[in-house]
Amino acid sequence: MNLDSIVAQEEIKEKQRLSVVVKHIQAGVIFIDWKTAYIDEDVIIGSGTTVEPGVMIKGKTMIGRDCFIGYNSKIVNSIISDNVDIQCSVIVESQIGKGTKIGPFAYLRPNCKIGENVKIGDFVEVKNSTVNDGAKASHLTYIGDADVGPGVNLGCGVVFVNYNGFEKNRSIIEEDAFIGCNTNLIAPVTVGKGAYVAAGTTVTKDVPPGSLSVGRVKEKIIPGWVEKRKGLK
Repeated sequence: MNLDSIVAQEEIKEKQRLSVVVKHIQAGVIFIDWKTAYIDEDVIIGSGTTVEPGVMIKGKTMIGRDCFIGYNSKIVNSIISDNVDIQCSVIVESQIGKGTKIGPFAYLRPNCKIGENVKIGDFVEVKNSTVNDGAKASHLTYIGDADVGPGVNLGCGVVFVNYNGFEKNRSIIEEDAFIGCNTNLIAPVTVGKGAYVAAGTTVTKDVPPGSLSVGRVKEKIIPGWVEKRKGLK
């Protein structure tokens, strides 16, 4: 195949791509830079939705009305409800409820179901999990093989430890529980309704509803340690 043939084929592909974008413009979708959007033919986008530059929407994705899809986001075979805000994130084979905010830099792997008015924040990864209405994971958290109840707050650095080297296990965080920063949840484990887990805890057994779980070594202060250390040099 010579260069002229390759150029001709690429020009045809580009015209087809832009024709798909034009179809969405005519249906009321707003493109900040329509020439940089990559949208498959089977994608459905509701009117009033804004698409920023560099967005890729693939497969049989369905996006509702009045959403915001931020630049460089990638959405594959997913269902996005109305009024969802997605910032610089990747969403694959998942569902997102109304009014939810995703990102920036979040990653939703296959088989995630995110409820309404949920916050999945920066550098949060979700895999094979359900996050129910009003729950929050604002930053730097891994949610794997879990069911997170309504109103749950997951602090910074929470990790669902779902793999023991041989099999994946599932964790349950019930309604209105509070999980402090830098907590490890060793699956399978259940944190009951309204329970609190203190920051820095490693949870290895179920936490009853309304309880506080604290699992960390008591802090020890050694006066003069720095000067003594210098004296050893």
